[in-house]
Amino acid sequence: MQIIMNILAGVTGVYMLLIFIRIMLTWFSGANYGQPMEILSRITDPYLDWFRRFSLLRTGLFDLSPIAAMAVLSVVHNACSVMAHYGTVTIGLILGMLVSSLWSAVSFILGFFIVALVLRFIAYLVNRKGYGRFWQAVDAVSKPVLYRINRLLFQRRLVNYRTGILASIGVLLVTMIIGGFLVNVVVSIFYKLPI
Repeated sequence: MQIIMNILAGVTGVYMLLIFIRIMLTWFSGANYGQPMEILSRITDPYLDWFRRFSLLRTGLFDLSPIAAMAVLSVVHNACSVMAHYGTVTIGLILGMLVSSLWSAVSFILGFFIVALVLRFIAYLVNRKGYGRFWQAVDAVSKPVLYRINRLLFQRRLVNYRTGILASIGVLLVTMIIGGFLVNVVVSIFYKLPI
C-alpha cells in the first residue's frame, strides 16, 4: 500500500505542477507556445474543465475554478503522502489527514493571494499601470482581498495604497504561519491516537 500511495503522491505532485504552469501561461495573452502548449492543454484541460462548469467559481473577469482544481489536487496529494508515510490507516490518521488536507487547501489559497498581492505591490513600486489580461487577473484577485483585510484592520481610517498592500501581505503571512503551526500540533496529536 505504501508503494501505491507514494506513486499516487508523486503523480498528483507532477500534475499539480503541470496545472500551475498551464494557469500561469494563460495569463500572458497573445503568446504562441506551439506544440508544447497543445500537449499541456490536452493533459490538463479535461480536469480543469470539470471545475469550470460550476458557475459559482466564476465571477466577472475572474475564474476561481483553477484554484478549486489545485486545492482538490493538494488535498489528494497530502492524503496520499500521509498514507504512504504511515503505511496503515487508523481513525487518528484519518482525522489528521482530514485536518491536514483542509489546511493544505486553505494554505494554497492564502499563498495564491499572497503572490497576487506581492505582484500588485511590485507593479505599484515600478509605477506599472497594466491594462493587459495579466494585470486584470492580478487586480481581480488582489483588490477584494486587499479591501476586506484593510477594512478589518483600519476600519474607516484612510491609509495609503502601499501601507494597505503591505498590511494585507503581513496579515496573510501571519495567518499562514500561525495556522500552519496550530494545524501541525493538532495533526500530530491525531496521528498519535492508537485507534
